[in-house]
Amino acid sequence: MKASFFQYNRAKLAEKLGGGLIVATAYNGMQRQNDMAFGFTQEANFWYLTGIEEPDWKLIVDGTSHKAWLVLPDVSEEHRLFDGVLDEKVAKQLSGVDGVITHDEAQAKMRQLAKKHSVVHTVSQPEYAAHFSFHQNPAQHQLHQELERIFSAVQLCNKELASLRAIKQTEEIVAIEKAVKLTMQAFSNVKQAMPSYAHEYEIEADMSHYFKFEAAAEHAYDPIIAAGHNACTLHYTANSAKLKSGDMVLLDVGARVDGYAADISRTYAKGKASARAQSIHATLESAHRDIVSYLQPGLDVSEYMTKVNDRMMQALKEVNLIKHDDNEALRKYFPHAIGHGLGIDVHDSLGAPRYFKPGMVMTVEPGIYIPDEKLGFRIEDDILITESGVRNLSKGLSTAL
Repeated sequence: MKASFFQYNRAKLAEKLGGGLIVATAYNGMQRQNDMAFGFTQEANFWYLTGIEEPDWKLIVDGTSHKAWLVLPDVSEEHRLFDGVLDEKVAKQLSGVDGVITHDEAQAKMRQLAKKHSVVHTVSQPEYAAHFSFHQNPAQHQLHQELERIFSAVQLCNKELASLRAIKQTEEIVAIEKAVKLTMQAFSNVKQAMPSYAHEYEIEADMSHYFKFEAAAEHAYDPIIAAGHNACTLHYTANSAKLKSGDMVLLDVGARVDGYAADISRTYAKGKASARAQSIHATLESAHRDIVSYLQPGLDVSEYMTKVNDRMMQALKEVNLIKHDDNEALRKYFPHAIGHGLGIDVHDSLGAPRYFKPGMVMTVEPGIYIPDEKLGFRIEDDILITESGVRNLSKGLSTAL
């Protein structure tokens, strides 16, 4: 992305906030074990505003003067020697800010800005973070506490950022298309090689090799390679089981290219699928096509959700899992959402819209999971809402078993 992309994003956010002051932070690096850190992935909002992919940086945007500064992390000489650090000239060129300042200079600047801005805006973890089953990166909470000591009031701008990020710009769509294309090719290669695999991890290895070898790309999320009953664990990532003839193998994989994610799911047969598996998969394929066809710009989101539930209820009847409309049974066999936004985050916010809007990119991923039969199926495509309809970015990848 060019610096102008990040400059535009900062300007639009400041405009939404009425020319207010914004202070945001990168994520901290996090411990993996003993003296080793995890590989770093940047906080999506910070990247959207800066393009910086290193930990511990901060951003100050003064919406009234239309100026922005990056704040250098305090890095020891030992850290510089072992891990390196982003050069401040490169950081300035990358993000298009007006200057790069030290932590002490940032403290002085914020105290000065507090004289004309009683309110400062910042970013926090999403509202649903309380449901996470892991510890959150502490950077945003620490910054919030720091800002409370300087400014009269600290307000969040998560919603404003979500509404901006929900409508993808041309360069964002191009990046997503690249990620989707790379992922589709990896899926095609794996399907062709399916008879040769003996374990789930061999499929993961081939996916990872293709991403890295073809585009120096990473996985956008931990890949799911789930055979047999493992597919009924929705976020299964062990990817270690042995494959057996007749297994249904659910693959949920996406590459990240130029900062943007793909997210595709297919279910493939290891050997010949049983008549029961073929019937369920064919039913899911039909439901998937219908659900994609429902999407249109201007469609009420609640109306879409009603149509999705009705269609999935019909699908469950067709495979004799339910006899009549039953929401509890629907959730038993289709326990996850029909889709989500897609972008920098693989689960990108759509900004809680009432209607679907052109420029939104989202997934459509109906599934049927039957633990008692050790069967799980999911078909997932990446969909762009356009001015006149929708474009299925991953349509070129067959859904066939």
